[in-house]
Amino acid sequence: MKRTFVIGGILLAASMSAGAQQPPGPARGNAPLADDSGAIFGAGFNADQTFQQRCATCHTTEGMTVGDRKALSMSALRGLPTDRVYQAISTGLMAVQATGIVDRDKRTLAAFVTGKPFGGAESLGVGAMTNACKINPPLGDITASPSWLGWSATETNSRFQSAQAAKLNAADAAKLKLKWAFGIPGGSIMSGQPTVAFGRVFVASDNNLVYSLDAKTGCVYWAYDAGSSGRFAPVIGRISGHPGATYALYFATGADTVFAVNAHDGKEIWKTPLPNQVTDASGATRELNHISASVAYHDGRVYVPFAGTETFYSPKAECCRSRGGLASVDANTGKLIWRVDTIPEPAKRIGTTQSGVPVWAEAGASVWNTPTIDAKRKVVYVGTGNAYGPTAAATSDSIIAFDMKNGSIVWSHQEFSGDSFMASFGPGGCAQTNAPGGACPQKMGPDWDFGGSSAILQKLPNGKDILLAAGKGGVAIALDPDDKGKVVWRTVLYDGQPPSALGLVMWGGSSDGQRVYYALQQPGGGLKALDLETGKVEWSADIQADPRGQSGAVSSIPGLVFTGGWDGVLRAVDGAGKVVWKFDTAVDFATLNGVSGKGGSLGVAGASIVDGMVYVPSGYVGIRQGSAGNVLLVFQVE
Repeated sequence: MKRTFVIGGILLAASMSAGAQQPPGPARGNAPLADDSGAIFGAGFNADQTFQQRCATCHTTEGMTVGDRKALSMSALRGLPTDRVYQAISTGLMAVQATGIVDRDKRTLAAFVTGKPFGGAESLGVGAMTNACKINPPLGDITASPSWLGWSATETNSRFQSAQAAKLNAADAAKLKLKWAFGIPGGSIMSGQPTVAFGRVFVASDNNLVYSLDAKTGCVYWAYDAGSSGRFAPVIGRISGHPGATYALYFATGADTVFAVNAHDGKEIWKTPLPNQVTDASGATRELNHISASVAYHDGRVYVPFAGTETFYSPKAECCRSRGGLASVDANTGKLIWRVDTIPEPAKRIGTTQSGVPVWAEAGASVWNTPTIDAKRKVVYVGTGNAYGPTAAATSDSIIAFDMKNGSIVWSHQEFSGDSFMASFGPGGCAQTNAPGGACPQKMGPDWDFGGSSAILQKLPNGKDILLAAGKGGVAIALDPDDKGKVVWRTVLYDGQPPSALGLVMWGGSSDGQRVYYALQQPGGGLKALDLETGKVEWSADIQADPRGQSGAVSSIPGLVFTGGWDGVLRAVDGAGKVVWKFDTAVDFATLNGVSGKGGSLGVAGASIVDGMVYVPSGYVGIRQGSAGNVLLVFQVE
C-alpha cells in the first residue's frame, strides 16, 4: 500500500515497491556529484536504483493520486531546492524512507532527484542581487515604528493589526496596488510569514536564507544562510551580552536548530541544536522530533514547538515513540532551560509486531503551530495533533497550557479523542480498511488535529479573556483560561458532511476583539465570522474560489479581513462579509532585485499589515498540489 504525507508543507509519497515504473527525471546513472564546496561525494552509491526502489512508484510523471491526496510529480520535485529534499530525507518525516542510507549518500540522492547542485549564500545572497541597500543605518527602538512581530502582530496570536499601526482602513482596500515584488533566488515554497519592524521586513523561503529588506523600497540589507529551511516567521526580541547587538532575530529550522541573528547586520549570535534521538532495538539511531512552526518570544525566552516524526509508518521500524513537545531557550545565550513532551506519561513498550519489531505507546500530539503567550497567567498555549500508533493519548487533538517557569502542564482540553492516524505502505502496513495490528491504529483517523492553527488569546468586550481555537476537524471552540480550559462555546463550521483528513481550518484565524474569522478549505472557499461571546456565525463570505478553498492564515485590521487560498488570489473582505478587493498572485512578476519571480498558491503565511503596506508571500505546494512560487508581494494604497 502507498500513502502520502506532509513534511514542511510539501506533500511527498513513498513506496517500498521495487521495479516501479521509472518516471522521467534527472539524467540516469551514478556519476559523482560536487557539492557547493567543490567536494566530490556519492561514489559507490547508486542513486538511480535507490530512487526506483524507495520513491518511484508514487513520484511518477503526473504524481500518483492516493485517496484525496496527490504525490508530487517528478517535475514538481525537480523544481524544489536540493537542500529541501535533503532535509526531508534526513531530519523530516521522509527520513524513514532513507533508513540505512549514510548522510553523504542522502546528499547524492537529493541532488539526483532535483538534478541540481546544493545551493549556497554566494549565489542566493545580496551579492547576486541588483538592489543592495547603499547604507545600513542603526535600528533604533523597536517601539518607535509599527511592527508585525513573527507569526502575529502580537504574542497573543490574534493576527490583528490596530488601525494606528496598520495605517490602512476598510475604505482604502479597493485602492490597493502592487508597489513592488521581491524574488527569492532558488526558492519555490513561500511558507515564511513576513516580520516587519524598524522599517524593515524580514522574510525566509525554502532556499535556507533569511533576508532583511527595507520595508518601503525593498532594497536588501543582508541575507543569512541558516544551512537548512523551515516553515517559520522570524520573531524579534531584545538580546544582551553581545556587543553590537541590541535586537536579535529568532527562528528555528526543520533541522531542529534554533538561531539568534543580529537584526541589524544579519551576523549569527548563537545557534542551538535541539536533537531528540533514540536508539532502537536494532541499534539504529533515529530522530524523534522536527520543528515545523515559528517560535515565540517573551521576556528573554524563546519557546520552541516540536512535532513528531511517525506520521509515516514503516513496518520494518520500531514505532511509536515520537511525540510533540515544547522547549524554553534562554534568548541571550541559547541555553536550553527546559524541554517537555505534550504527552506527560513516558512511552512504554506494549508488544511486538509479527516480525518481532517492538511496538510502543503513546505517541503523536505534535505541535505544528506557533505557541501563544499568556503573560498575565504566565502560561504558554499550544494546539496538538493526532496520535500515532495503536492508541491515542489524552493530550492529542488538544489545547494545552504549559507553565512558563518549568514547562509543567497546567491544564489541557481534548476536543477529539481516539484520533490516531498514520500513513503507511508495504506488507504489514496499516491498511485503508482500518485493520488494526502491530503499530497500526485500532481505528484509522479521522486526522482532525489543530494543525498549524495557533490558539488566539483575546479579550471580550466585557473585559474577560477567552482562548479561541479551530482546526482540521472544522469545529471552533472558546475556552476559559481562568477555569482550566472549560468550554465556553463550541461551533461547527461545516455544512453537511464533516471534513476529510484534508481538514477544514488549516493555518488559523484572526480576531479583532468583536469577532473571530476562519478561512475554510471547502469547495468555493469560504470565510466565516463568529461572535466572540457566543460563537454564533454572523456571516459567511462568498469567496468563489476554486474547489480547494482557502488554506492561508487569516489576517485582519478594523473592518477588513485578508484571506488567501489555493487559487493564489488574495482577497479583502469587509465587515459585512463582502469581497471588496482581490488580486491574483499566481502569475509572473518583474522583481526589483533582478530575480525571476513567479507567484502561486497562498498557504501557511498570510498578510502582514504595517504602516500602510500589505506584505504577502506567494507560492505554496502543500497537500493539494498547489502552485509553487518565490515572491514577496507588497501592496500600498495608490
